[in-house]
Amino acid sequence: MTAQPTAARPASAGRILRRLLDALYLAAGMLAALSLLALLVVIVAVMAARWLGLQFGGGTEYASYLLASSSFLALALALRRGAHIRVGLLLAALGSRRRWGELWCWAIGSALGCYFAWYSVAMVRWSYKLHDVSQGQDATPLWIPQLAMAAGAVIFAIAMLDGLVSLLLTGSAGVQEGEESQREI
Repeated sequence: MTAQPTAARPASAGRILRRLLDALYLAAGMLAALSLLALLVVIVAVMAARWLGLQFGGGTEYASYLLASSSFLALALALRRGAHIRVGLLLAALGSRRRWGELWCWAIGSALGCYFAWYSVAMVRWSYKLHDVSQGQDATPLWIPQLAMAAGAVIFAIAMLDGLVSLLLTGSAGVQEGEESQREI
């Protein structure tokens, strides 16, 4: 009787981890969508201010910050949903060695994702320590908008590592095959 619960534990722990990771990617995607909505509001406010002859200090900078945050926060969800362009033709040309090609791609992507996440977090830390502010009229402390970019980079690195580990353990990276994933080079 004790063998059955121990065999069920890894599977249920794996399912719980899968749900947590998918929830993390979805939450980051939802924050990216909210950033896009906020970007729309800022752009409309800047346009309205210009039409009315008013000054909207830092509007362009805030739009840039929101665009960067929406882009980086959406990376992990886009990866898991198969919306990134893949190198399918090259992998298909490998034939029976395709699995090794996929492992190589996921390993290199994971290493680059971790490298970028590490230095994104370091950039936020240094901006905070140096009290770095934007050069625009708003003089926003730069660590605040950089935080969203670093969070997106860290979540993307987690998604890349998730895909690599999934490929190693199950033979599939867990990327959804949809219409978007058919755009291969």
